[in-house]
Amino acid sequence: MKQFKAESKRILDLMINSIYTHREIFLRELISNASDAIDKLYYKALTDENLTFNQEDYYIKVSVNEETREITISDRGIGMTAEEMEQNLGVIAQSGSLQFKKDLESKEDHEIIGQFGVGFYSAFLIADEVTVISRAEGSSIAHKWHSKGADGYTIEEAGLDHTGSDIILKVKESTEDEDFDQYLNTWTLRSIIKKYSDFIRYPIKMDTTRSELKEGTEDEYEDIVEEETINSRIPIWKKNKRELKDEDYENFYQEKHFGFDKPLANIHLSVDGNVSYNAILYIPESRPYDFYTQEYEKGLELYSAGVMIMQKCADLLPDYFSFVKGVVDSEDLSLNISREILQHDRQLKLIAKNIKTKIKNELEKLLKNDREKFETFYENFGRQLKYGLYADYGQNKDTLKDLILFQSSHEDKLVTLAEYVSRMKEDQTDIYYGTGASADRIKKHPQAEAILEQGFEILYFTEDIDEFAIKMLNEYEGKNFKSISSADIKLNEEDKAVNESNSDLLEKMTAALAGKVKSVRATSRLKSHPVALANEGDISIEMEKVLNAMPNADGVQAEKVLEVNVNHPVFETLTKAQAEDEGKFNLFTDVLYNQARLIEGLDLEDPVAFADNVCRLMK
Repeated sequence: MKQFKAESKRILDLMINSIYTHREIFLRELISNASDAIDKLYYKALTDENLTFNQEDYYIKVSVNEETREITISDRGIGMTAEEMEQNLGVIAQSGSLQFKKDLESKEDHEIIGQFGVGFYSAFLIADEVTVISRAEGSSIAHKWHSKGADGYTIEEAGLDHTGSDIILKVKESTEDEDFDQYLNTWTLRSIIKKYSDFIRYPIKMDTTRSELKEGTEDEYEDIVEEETINSRIPIWKKNKRELKDEDYENFYQEKHFGFDKPLANIHLSVDGNVSYNAILYIPESRPYDFYTQEYEKGLELYSAGVMIMQKCADLLPDYFSFVKGVVDSEDLSLNISREILQHDRQLKLIAKNIKTKIKNELEKLLKNDREKFETFYENFGRQLKYGLYADYGQNKDTLKDLILFQSSHEDKLVTLAEYVSRMKEDQTDIYYGTGASADRIKKHPQAEAILEQGFEILYFTEDIDEFAIKMLNEYEGKNFKSISSADIKLNEEDKAVNESNSDLLEKMTAALAGKVKSVRATSRLKSHPVALANEGDISIEMEKVLNAMPNADGVQAEKVLEVNVNHPVFETLTKAQAEDEGKFNLFTDVLYNQARLIEGLDLEDPVAFADNVCRLMK
């Protein structure tokens, strides 16, 4: 029994218990090693005229024996001598692939997957006994390496009728806490291969059994065992775009289970530069049921040389583009020893930056060339774009501002900010918007009437994020955003005079509503409506509602102004009550204030008192 070098037990325990987070990746690692072994034989054949290499003759075989609890991974690659077994399997973190890669640095077009020399030991994640039988290219003698874990290993001569290696895993017995029997299930292994190793360049084969009626019989069946290739081998993202059709991209979308819908658009990238990568990205047609929940996980599938290393790499997408699905494959990534996470993120940041630009460009193209499709997309994911405007202190606003749509009073349809500005009147300095539960509610708002009457367009903000996003945007093409409920919309000269001549009445109303409104003012902009609430300051009435609906709300209040229509019969009634009956004047003031709260969708401070006051007026 030979002992492992390099702190054997401690390091092997680390391999098994800390480095890898999912047991199923043992198959990914061993298949990658088998692929490397075939690659090494191919590269040796390039310089050895006595060797021939026909790629179609090489494959990786995975087989299962449930009775003996064994999984075997076989390849016909370059194999190992006893000395190489000692060096590569007897010293943890000694990688034959890494050394081979260094030796090939002067050659082009080499993709050796393994680098760190620890992937092999992931076999002990599911096996309590591992055997490697290998015969090196050019040798007539095979050797067997055998280990039961950190206690050590043995190497002895063995028989193998081909060049290459067989790795035999004796699967652990299942426990109450861990189901190891699942790895003896052929379908489980097939799914793991499809998940992680679908695009290994060599065929990965497994035996499949089907029942067939025996010839010359009517009811006797026999089992027919056939060898089936499990992996797709050539990924779609490495194919020439000109050879692919829309249905090819749609089929890949379905195969990867990105969604049950059809993608609205796809982006196929083949990039060479500081970091080289291939990618296929999809913009879905409909949102997942959990998209706007904490359970939703964003991210693209990340591959390194065709081997999946991360199923959802969140760092490749900004949050505001979290709806995008797809895959990225790069040979330039710096991976840690488990190949599950990235060791350095410089390359990833370069890829992510380029992907962000490509997604933005694709959405702009969709908006310009196929408005109907874009609006379908926007119905599902527009809220996420608005959130992107607001998040990170608005640092993404230049990226997103031209992708945002709002319902508008112009033909009652969705419009971009650019379209709104293009229609602004010559003397119009502000972009007007109204907030409410629906466009219909905003249209009926007292303060909307005068603005629409003057021919100004109004954007309808019907989602709670809308006004927050616009506040962060602040302006668009030099035009400021102005709420129709804002108290600082310029008064005309007539309104100024009316406020001055009725200052006593307005001051008395303000006193009667002390603590409820900042002030009361007279206005003519309400047209047919008697009263409305306006707001001053950065917090609008709609923002007050949103903020106070949040957990741990601390009673945020907008600075409210009660506007009373000087041209409405109610104002005449108020003037008369001020002169004749102070009690009735205060009653009218209270009822008008509560009516204004109802119009804004605010709760009544005292619904019973309001109902009593209305009854008093009816008497």
